[in-house]
Amino acid sequence: MERYSSQDIESKWQKKWEEGKVYKTEADASRPKYYALEMFPYPSGNLHMGHVRNYAIGDVMARYKTMEGFNVLHPMGFDSFGMPAENAAIKHGVKPADWTYSNIENMEKQQKKLGLSYDWDREVKTCDPSYYKWTQWLFELFYKRGLAYKKKASVNWCDTCGTVLANEQVIDGKCWRCDHEVHKKDLSQWFLKITDYADVLLKDLDKLKGWPERVKTMQDNWIGRSEGLEFQLEAPELGTSIAAYTTRPDTVYGITFLALAAEHPLVDKICENNPKAEEIQAFVKRTRNQSEIERTSSESEKEGIFTGAYCINPFNGNKVQIWVTNYVLADYGTGAVIGVPSEDSRDWMFATKYDIPKIITLQPRDHELKLEEMTEAYTDKDGVLVNSAEFTGLDIKEAMKGIMDKAEREGFGKRRVNFRLRDWLISRQRYWGAPIPVINCPHCGEVLVPEKDLPVMLPEDVSFDQGSLSPLASSESFVHCKCPKCGADATRETDTMDTFICSSWYYLRYTDPHNDKEPFAKDKVNYWAPVDQYIGGIEHAILHLLYSRFFTKVLHDAGLVDFDEPFTNLLTQGMVLKDGSKMSKSKGNVVSPEEIIAKYGADTARLFILFAAPVDRDLEWSDQGVEGSYRFLNRVWRILGHFEDAIKAGKPDYDVTKLTKEEKDLRRVLHVTIRKVTEDVRDRFMFNTAVSSIMELVNAFYAFQDKELNVGLAREVAENLIKLLAPFAPHITEELWSCLFEGQGSVHQQKWPVCDEAATKLAEIEIVLQINGKVRDKITIPADTDRESMEKIAMGLPRTKELTDGKTIVKVICVPKKLVNIVVKG
Repeated sequence: MERYSSQDIESKWQKKWEEGKVYKTEADASRPKYYALEMFPYPSGNLHMGHVRNYAIGDVMARYKTMEGFNVLHPMGFDSFGMPAENAAIKHGVKPADWTYSNIENMEKQQKKLGLSYDWDREVKTCDPSYYKWTQWLFELFYKRGLAYKKKASVNWCDTCGTVLANEQVIDGKCWRCDHEVHKKDLSQWFLKITDYADVLLKDLDKLKGWPERVKTMQDNWIGRSEGLEFQLEAPELGTSIAAYTTRPDTVYGITFLALAAEHPLVDKICENNPKAEEIQAFVKRTRNQSEIERTSSESEKEGIFTGAYCINPFNGNKVQIWVTNYVLADYGTGAVIGVPSEDSRDWMFATKYDIPKIITLQPRDHELKLEEMTEAYTDKDGVLVNSAEFTGLDIKEAMKGIMDKAEREGFGKRRVNFRLRDWLISRQRYWGAPIPVINCPHCGEVLVPEKDLPVMLPEDVSFDQGSLSPLASSESFVHCKCPKCGADATRETDTMDTFICSSWYYLRYTDPHNDKEPFAKDKVNYWAPVDQYIGGIEHAILHLLYSRFFTKVLHDAGLVDFDEPFTNLLTQGMVLKDGSKMSKSKGNVVSPEEIIAKYGADTARLFILFAAPVDRDLEWSDQGVEGSYRFLNRVWRILGHFEDAIKAGKPDYDVTKLTKEEKDLRRVLHVTIRKVTEDVRDRFMFNTAVSSIMELVNAFYAFQDKELNVGLAREVAENLIKLLAPFAPHITEELWSCLFEGQGSVHQQKWPVCDEAATKLAEIEIVLQINGKVRDKITIPADTDRESMEKIAMGLPRTKELTDGKTIVKVICVPKKLVNIVVKG
């Protein structure tokens, strides 16, 4: 064996693996399946070490499961629609497709240099017509099932550019492109009705035993189920009633104001013949241009304007002031929120700021509250009602039921379940996305593009000049078409779909990526899916994962798949940091995988990223740590090279009873390592401690560098060491295996090592001799010595006799496998 040369070895095996299609996967009923998947990347053009960590984790699991005997699916693709490609087109005058495919090509090369075990024949690119044809087909499925619809919604609008902007394109309230002020505008937008699945999405979180609790809690909060009362407050001077929703019906006798969202449809009516109309409209405009985050943040100032109008509290007939505020959103509940200052902190601050009356309706059980002495709201959900008519004196739970019964009995309210979750707005006024397959006919209205005419292809004759509502709208060849129903002149929908649509079903397409008759064949998707292990960043905990769950449930209800959750197990890896911050180009702290691979090799990059920290924690980049991983691989190479002749001479069925004590100790370390690495990888994803155990095994092997070593043991240690290291460092282990075990195929197709439990047991152990609790000697005894024998051995020692001579032995305490303590006096 020559000197370890990572570059030569890695290029050699990558070429062999690719040419031999070693990782190509087909269904095999004779083996259990395992679907390992990392979240696919956006093709930015360059991988960073965060990508490497994600992929290395998935590759360890895929390789380990293969060696365990599973039929493993491990695919890769690219989430390749999106705004950056369009921005590049605007900035550099390149076609989004050219920019995207060039970046994909570069990233594919980088991924292959990492030695990842992907079945590249299954590669998926979401911008490819063969993929987005089925994205459009799925949109039509949702439409047919009543889950896709169009309605007016508020968007960010730049008058100068004449276009809609995504939230991330609005910087400090101004357009990222022209720096002019952005305002809200109502446009017709497409939505998917995810709220129809809110209950089941929430309930089925309990099924996800293999998901981190943190992620499930985040989804629970995002869905935001609440039970409460919706009731009507009459507004006689406005000739209407206003619906309000509350989760605290026990407080309704304390309502002193009603807070409307700036977008509430009643605001326009309030402004009719209102002397404060201009002031109200100015406030509404300013509020609507704030982001949802600004308006709902606990840090932001709560502002409002009194409209001069009143409504009536139906429970007690009190007049209630109507305000327009910046903290109520139109799409939560009814867009109108009751103000109960004495029992809500936000309402207390708002009422105090604007001198709105307060009424106490809840008293603690142990003392009396007085408004003139209160400095904040009483928010405890324990106490009894006061100033609440027939409900005065009842506790909260009993009062809630009675108050809701009263509202329903008298016909002005009803119990209702509400969700924080809103329907999914999927319209994007951009070019580089999947066109929405709808035709607008003046006679037939909305018409789906016939399935035989899918995909609706993206045209190339588009303009990215400022002033176009959507680049697609600038393509005459695209916009104008015939109605498929009546044949009249019609126009195509010029919105494209949110890229989250593409990533909500890609894991299903991997199971049958070349199917041109349907998105996937049912037998194939049901063989491979759901994904057994999904790996990705915590930043996708809500939207991507929630949307994927939604898609899977709809497809299950449509009979296309037999399962209703997409990912059985989820691992969210930590970030890679440098100098205490997340790696980013803007901070200038990015470490390129190509630099590390060129200097040390892919195996070193992989080993470091897996060894440096637990996978779910953030990892601080360390140049010294990378060098340490490289030195370790060199040590493995040298020790196996040193014992090359012995390894080749050894037989797998050698007589272990002939080993010396030192050799038995080495064999014990080997099998303890096999057990530890297996449990760390299979059960805990503790790759860092698994690698640490392998390093300890190598150290134990090195102790025999200048000694004779049983050739059978040399072979057993080498064979298992290489197998254990194979998922972490696939190239060096493939090379070592081919050199030392020629003719036995790839190391990655070998069976995973099995721990010999008998070998892990110590023949002898060292215990401590104590006199009155102080250590006086150490004794080596057989590992299976019982208490009685331990005492007999200890009492017969010359050291014991010396220290107890002339003294009275009070008692002898034996702790098996640890110590003998002799208690004496005198």
